[in-house]
Amino acid sequence: MRTKNKKDSKNHPYAEIRKDLEKQRTTLLSEAGVIIGSGLNSNQENLSDVGDQATAVADQNFLLRLKEREQKLLKKIDEAIERIANGTFGICESCGGEIGFKRLKARPVTTLCIDCKTQQEQEEKVRSS
Repeated sequence: MRTKNKKDSKNHPYAEIRKDLEKQRTTLLSEAGVIIGSGLNSNQENLSDVGDQATAVADQNFLLRLKEREQKLLKKIDEAIERIANGTFGICESCGGEIGFKRLKARPVTTLCIDCKTQQEQEEKVRSS
């Protein structure tokens, strides 16, 4: 016999999305642990060739940018999980309307409905022109 809480959490409209977010979060944290464990400078010990040194520095800069992107994504994932918990997930932060389930399933960290996101992109395009 199931308890009411387990049943409710499984039937919650965003339970599957939350599970996906938590899985993605775990994967990102695990990958970050591998990068940190291997060390960023491990391949740069005795590089006497200037070209090899430049390549190593470029690789290190790439890893750092990648880590920054992962940190931003982790923050967005945490914020989405928080919105699910407090009941504001799926509500557009711009217009207050509902964000479609298909959009949330495809991009669960989104905070804008498709109309507001389209408008935002058009405004950014005008500013960058």
